[in-house]
Amino acid sequence: MNITSLRLDTNPLTAPRRAFNGAGGNCISRRIDLHQRRKTGPISCSASPPATVEQHTSDTPNRIGSLGNVSGVLGCQWGDEGKGKLVDILAKHFDIVARCQGGANAGHTIYNSEGKKFALHLVPSGILNEETTCVVGNGVVVHLPGFFKEIDGLESNGVSCKGRILVSDRAHLLFDFHQEVDGLREVELAKSFIGTTKRGIGPCYSSKVNRNGIRVSDLRHMDTFPQKLDLLLSDAASRFKDFKYTSEMLREEVERYKRFAERLEPFICDTVHFMNESILQKKKILVEGGQATMLDIDFGTYPFVTSSSPSAGGICTGLGIAPRALGDIIGVVKAYTTRVGSGPFPTELLDKTGDLLRFSGQEFGTTTGRPRRCGWLDIVALKYVCQINGFSSLNLTKLDVLSDLAEIQLGVSYKHSNGTPINSFPADLHVLEQSKVEYETMPGWRTDISSIRKYSDLPKAAREYVERIEELVGVPIHYIGVGPGRDALIYK
Repeated sequence: MNITSLRLDTNPLTAPRRAFNGAGGNCISRRIDLHQRRKTGPISCSASPPATVEQHTSDTPNRIGSLGNVSGVLGCQWGDEGKGKLVDILAKHFDIVARCQGGANAGHTIYNSEGKKFALHLVPSGILNEETTCVVGNGVVVHLPGFFKEIDGLESNGVSCKGRILVSDRAHLLFDFHQEVDGLREVELAKSFIGTTKRGIGPCYSSKVNRNGIRVSDLRHMDTFPQKLDLLLSDAASRFKDFKYTSEMLREEVERYKRFAERLEPFICDTVHFMNESILQKKKILVEGGQATMLDIDFGTYPFVTSSSPSAGGICTGLGIAPRALGDIIGVVKAYTTRVGSGPFPTELLDKTGDLLRFSGQEFGTTTGRPRRCGWLDIVALKYVCQINGFSSLNLTKLDVLSDLAEIQLGVSYKHSNGTPINSFPADLHVLEQSKVEYETMPGWRTDISSIRKYSDLPKAAREYVERIEELVGVPIHYIGVGPGRDALIYK
């Protein structure tokens, strides 16, 4: 390994939680042949949660069986890390899979046992596991036309949704006009273009914070629903001159949502009560984060961020559960970095290597289809994210995409333009954009690893790459993705 820069700050006061033995930083790895099988059926909001899981021996390492009763999967970068696949794999070992924030801007691609591809945006990724109950929490904004379209698509492909999806009565509704306003706002911003998905997420959260939003529970009161919708639409018309609001539009939307309300009623639930009762009964709960921490409204590269908190804190506020209930939080990180839309990207590659990563990794947005910007793995950003979330482990995805490269670089530190070190991930975008990234260069392995299923069978250079990341960020990598399929996962 050719070291071209100094290591990151290793001050124990700033380093994230570690799980290593000895000075060499070798990851502790226990392998117990144990995993869980559940025997319960789907649940309704009024029913008790499913019975506790059984355990039986298998060839699966105990990385899954040892996870806490309430565990989470969160993104470490700017989204698109492959969270859905891990959630899908873990879901069969959990009673409940819950979404806590975001909306249809979170595109998760997963595959069933026959290799069929499903692109989900609102429905939690656990839906492919027939005994898993899926919860859409109070922190999610719900676009009902898109929600029902997903359900219709799933059911037309043999995936049963009846009695298996619970939608919080506190969740806010995202209307079509929110999407229209999203586009108008981007035009208005012009040079400060943020690059949203134009799915209406920001305007819907704005309605929520302005306290004139409409919640799922309001669908049960169609006598007052028209007045609330009129207030929302009138506000949008006063704000954007190109938004045309008419009484006919209001009438049509009210009639449309009367039909939606009837269809949604079996899904509506007090999910705060449901989740807390499930915790008391020691049910296994998996929380699926949307987007990623580098898009967090507070901790991301503001203003080039999403409108919610896709970090560990968002789990509690988006589901109404106490911080002390949280167990293991797994961070999902690509073996390289991608970003969609505008915003700083210190390790971005604007050359043929970036193009190679984009096409080899099929880096085109699940939600928008937009090509993703590609670059080397940013250790500074990853360490920052690990500190914020307190990850117990990481899932390194798409390691196979790097297989064609003769050399691989890790962005290990930032420096100011005058050469002085930057000791933390900067909030000031001017500082971030002007910073110089210091890299370590590591050898590539130049061989296909997509069929490998044991860590010890990986080429030496691939193992060195994995272990160097662990050493730099201080968090063990327990899961390594080497392909898109469910089985293309190495347990370390």
